[in-house]
Amino acid sequence: MDVTVQPVTTSISGSITVPGDKSVSHRALLLGAIAEGTTTIHNFLASADCLCTAHCLTALGVSCSGLEGSAPATVQGRGLYGLKEPQDILYAGNSGTTARLLLGLLAGLPFTATLSGDASLRRRPMGRVTKPLAAMGAQFLGRRKNTMLPLTVRGGNLQGGVFRLPVASAQLKSALLLAGLYAQGETSIEEPAPSRDHTERMLRHFGVSLHQHGTRTTIPVKGGRRLTAQTVLVPGDISAAAFFLVAAAIIPGSCLTVQGVGLNPSRSGILDVLTAMGVQLEITNRYEESGEPRADISIESRPLKGTLIAGSLIPRLIDELPVLAVAACYAQGETVIKNAMELRIKESDRITALAQELSTLGADIHELPDGLVVRGRPLRGGVVNSHGDHRLAMALAVAALGAKGPVTITSAECVDISFPGFFSLLPGKITLGECR
Repeated sequence: MDVTVQPVTTSISGSITVPGDKSVSHRALLLGAIAEGTTTIHNFLASADCLCTAHCLTALGVSCSGLEGSAPATVQGRGLYGLKEPQDILYAGNSGTTARLLLGLLAGLPFTATLSGDASLRRRPMGRVTKPLAAMGAQFLGRRKNTMLPLTVRGGNLQGGVFRLPVASAQLKSALLLAGLYAQGETSIEEPAPSRDHTERMLRHFGVSLHQHGTRTTIPVKGGRRLTAQTVLVPGDISAAAFFLVAAAIIPGSCLTVQGVGLNPSRSGILDVLTAMGVQLEITNRYEESGEPRADISIESRPLKGTLIAGSLIPRLIDELPVLAVAACYAQGETVIKNAMELRIKESDRITALAQELSTLGADIHELPDGLVVRGRPLRGGVVNSHGDHRLAMALAVAALGAKGPVTITSAECVDISFPGFFSLLPGKITLGECR
């Protein structure tokens, strides 16, 4: 599906909500599946990625209902050891979260399962996950010395240990935490920098005791933990909100409020960067639900200026870097993104893809081995390729809003991976008019 986005001719104003957080929705399904009792999930994100997790859990004997309707979703938990051996290959689609977190879960279960995905996911590395899980006692058989899908897992009889991660990765950390639920002895995980902590927060919500000190997280109790089913209220996804915050930031005279957005400190780096670039942000109506902080975010556009995005900020905004590269195109001066090598192993090589496609629209953008250098100047219309990457497609749509002509995005259907209905909200349900 090709989508053509017209530039806006006036300011963006109003108030919107965005879909439920993808990371939280995945984890609510997974922990609900191994809890005892029925877990109820409000504001579940019925995206292609999250539905892949649900379908895999169904194949493991878990009953999930209400996933795509207006009513809350429910998961009938089977307890820690109640999942059953699947009769067919578990298909994770395009979802790296599904694949990596399921590898951690399957590592603890005493049966054999095979996990695969689409062509994009089969190109993404899994060795960071399989290596420490193998050290715990799980067995893997797969491509490239057991580092790429399809992967067959034989789980059970895990031993805990101390794992020092080579990179700050929430997916890797989460896989080890899930495996640690089944392991004998302590499982301690130490990261080089903090990554998103949704798994830790949700484990506590389901009754699991964790110890945290700095960048180390420990499951201190020996195997056989019991999880109790819960009600989970999923916050609005800050990664989804990011596209609209940047849209308002680049269109002069705009003022926009995004309501009920998750404000987990491990995910809110985009707000730090937008503030550094000169926009005015206001956070109101703060509260916490199901272990996750949330609030309303209001933004008023100001002339943007270039900035440095690097170091400990990167894990806190890795998914927002594509749309921040778009913001940099509309800023005065130079923006440098560094220490973001992880962008090369996402759904696409996002560094190369961003440089190629934004250059097509006239951007002054250059690749670094681990990032980008962007010098602001006006963008023009044109035809760009999503590379089958949902975040790239949405970032290019935002870029189009301030361009001097329409932008056509090819293969734009990939946005359904994380944000069904994105194009109907951009800018359809946003009021176009003067800010008051």
